[in-house]
This record gives sequence, structure tokens and C-alpha cells, in this order.
Amino acid sequence: MDNNVFLIVLFASAMHAVWNGMVKNHSDKAIAISGIVFGRLPLSLIAIILLPLPSAESLPYMLVSVIIHQGYQWFLLSSYEIGDLTKVYPIARGTGPLVATVISIFILGLVLDNLIILSICLICAGIIFLSIFDRSYKNHKIIKYSLLTGLCIGLYSITDGYGARISLSAISFISWTFVINALFFPLIISFKNEKNIIERVKKNGKKMFFIGGSLDYLTYMIVVWAFTKAPIPMVGALRESSIFFSIFIGYFFLKEKITPAKIFSIILILAGVIGLKLF
Repeated sequence: MDNNVFLIVLFASAMHAVWNGMVKNHSDKAIAISGIVFGRLPLSLIAIILLPLPSAESLPYMLVSVIIHQGYQWFLLSSYEIGDLTKVYPIARGTGPLVATVISIFILGLVLDNLIILSICLICAGIIFLSIFDRSYKNHKIIKYSLLTGLCIGLYSITDGYGARISLSAISFISWTFVINALFFPLIISFKNEKNIIERVKKNGKKMFFIGGSLDYLTYMIVVWAFTKAPIPMVGALRESSIFFSIFIGYFFLKEKITPAKIFSIILILAGVIGLKLF
């Protein structure tokens, strides 16, 4: 991998952890998540104006991705309302590749090898340890919502991957997905009794809109770009360094408690994720 590509992907990984830290640090998580969703729009709109329309064949993938993203945003919001960044983020980011791998095995015919089996076991062990060390009802809810967030990450990763491949432009495909997703989001979040969300973001979510939303968009596009410049497994593995950045942000900026058990569990998850990315 070229050094410039390496540094750019590493930067994107750090920025992904940063916007998640911003969400967790915000006093109103609904405003924070909404700011991210709406904050992707300016760059998305620029992209869809400058780039060709996605192919008609990619439209079903786009619509499915929008549905999955609604679930992802719902469960991410639910996770951060009650859970620490240093617990939610590693579980969600670890479960995503795990789900994608399981789907690839049972639906796409991926052949298991020892590294895949070991990686799956490491991720599962890390998540189980995080559950065992804290058996409170609140922790069980955190684990549940984080796993559901990861499930959505795995599903939209596969959906976006296939949709982007058959579209005329991967960036156009993702940008249109973000725009359609933002149109439906106010309706979906209203089922959480979150009313007047656009007005609330205008009043108390400007930082999330301008900084968080832009970071989310750019980090996604950087990874898409990096896939064209370096081997996909290497880019994917480097991308998961965001888990380390989330621990740094959680401990030093959010003042979250980091126990040896949590560190051990996160190392297991990260090792498993890297193994899956490199198989």
C-alpha cells in the first residue's frame, strides 16, 4: 500500500471515531444523529450534480440500503443513549464484518478456512466477555442495541458494495443513498417521539451538521476511493483501526472508564475483525 493511501485511510479511520465521539458527547443524541444524517446532504448534493446518475440496475440495492440505514441510525441512537463509546463502537464495528462474513459463507458460497473460523471465534469471545463482566440489565440492552447496529453495518456494507459495483459511479450511488435516506429519516425518528427534529438540529445541532455530517460523508468516500488504489483486504483492515481511536477518544475526552477486562475484550474483537478483513 502506498504511504499516502495508508495515511489518508488512517486519517479517515480517526475521523470516523471522532464523529461517533461527537454523537456520544452531545446532550441530545437524537439531535446528534439527525445532524449527521442531514449533514451528509451538502456534499452528497454536490456529488449527484457533478456525477452521472447511478445505473437503473443499482436502484433496488439503493432502496434496500436506505431501509437498512434507517435501522442502523435507530439502533446507533439507542446504543449511545445508554452506552459508552468504548463499548458500543467496538461491538458495532466488530459485528459488522462478522455479519458480512456469515452472509458470504451461507449465501455467497465463501469457503471457510482456519483463519476465518479463528477470526469469528475471537469476535464472539470479545463480545461475550463484554457481556459476562457486567450482567446488569442496562448492559444487556447496550449489548443488544450494539449488536443490532453491527447487524445493520454488515447488511448495508454488502448491499452498498454490490450496488456500487453495478452503478456507473460508486460515489454517485452512495450520495443518492444518503439523500434518499435523509428524506425518510424525520418520519422514522418520529416513532421515537422525537418531534420537530429539523428545527431542533437548526437550533442545537449546527456542529453535528457541519462537522459531523461532513466527516461521515468524507470518511465513507475516502474508503471507497482507497479500494481503487490498494488491495481491499488491506484497506478494510486498516479501516478498523478506528476501534483504537474510539478507545483513545472515550478515555481521554469523554472520561469513560476503561477496565482491563474491557481492553482485553476489545483486543479480541479487533484481532478478529482484522483477521476477517485479511482472509
